[in-house]
Amino acid sequence: MEPIRRGDSEDLFEAVVSQDSVMRWLANGRADSRSAAEAMCDDHVSHWTRHGYGDFAVRDAATHAFLGRVGLRNRPQYGVDLGFALHPRAQGRGIAREAGRACLNLALHRLSLPAVFAFVLPDNAASIAVLRHLGAQMDGTVQSSGLHCLRYRFDPAAAEHVVDDGCTDLQLIHALGPGSPEDKAALRDGLPDPFGVNGLGLVRADEQHTLTAVSEGRRVASAGWLLRDVAFDGAPRRAAGLSGVLVHPAHRDQGIARTVISVAVEHARAAGAETMILRCRPDLVPLYTQLGWSRLSVPVVFRQPGSAQTSPLTTMIYDLVGLPHPTVRVDLRGLPF
Repeated sequence: MEPIRRGDSEDLFEAVVSQDSVMRWLANGRADSRSAAEAMCDDHVSHWTRHGYGDFAVRDAATHAFLGRVGLRNRPQYGVDLGFALHPRAQGRGIAREAGRACLNLALHRLSLPAVFAFVLPDNAASIAVLRHLGAQMDGTVQSSGLHCLRYRFDPAAAEHVVDDGCTDLQLIHALGPGSPEDKAALRDGLPDPFGVNGLGLVRADEQHTLTAVSEGRRVASAGWLLRDVAFDGAPRRAAGLSGVLVHPAHRDQGIARTVISVAVEHARAAGAETMILRCRPDLVPLYTQLGWSRLSVPVVFRQPGSAQTSPLTTMIYDLVGLPHPTVRVDLRGLPF
């Protein structure tokens, strides 16, 4: 298994996209063209860049023949799902189960995602059998890509079905409470004000959760968040405030921050958040925009001891459930994140 690359489009076409017996169970519902396979590969590559995880090309260990794709897909309003599409010659050999276990290892052991889902058509008995073998539990029905699907769920308890094979060094650890000042200072590595807030003299709320990235036994990145009821245009909104996104200078430009942010979003979703909010420096707006966040143009009010203030920083939001963006004002109803 290796991340799908743009050069895999011909293999993907031959093994999956051109196969009616495979595509009938996918959103397309029918065999498609080489250009469609190229577009799929581009989409897979973009997903890896954006999240740090995604779909893998599955190849025969002996012959290196392309057998299909199996992987993790982040759906903005559903969460992370496990999906697979294998050439007919690769079906019935336990390959989907083996590759699925590897993906669950990545998701539940290495990334510490709170849950993984799977969406399957009701008549797809073979895929349902694989999901159940891997420990998935039925979790209702949904409309996915315009199709009525059964939804299955893998919780962290499903990790008992998965062997941690150490497939990647980077590991994310979720913990309750804020990270220690010593850990944050170590990640800053002497940078006095990475968030551009020290000169503002603000009292900030403590994080309720911390996500820490570890590589070779050392902390290399972290992020924190808290849950709170805020107001969008006067209406209540359950929000998660993301803050303290830090990557050690020696580990920047490796996509670690993107992965930490993506996983933090999924923890907030699992905790019941409808929207995520963060305040950031203007130079970081392009990064968050690439990750699917939207910039707010309305005032954002928060509390300080003895007063209310309007945020001087750029505010970004990430919608989790399809609710409208505010058009008048956001009230954080407490200290800033």
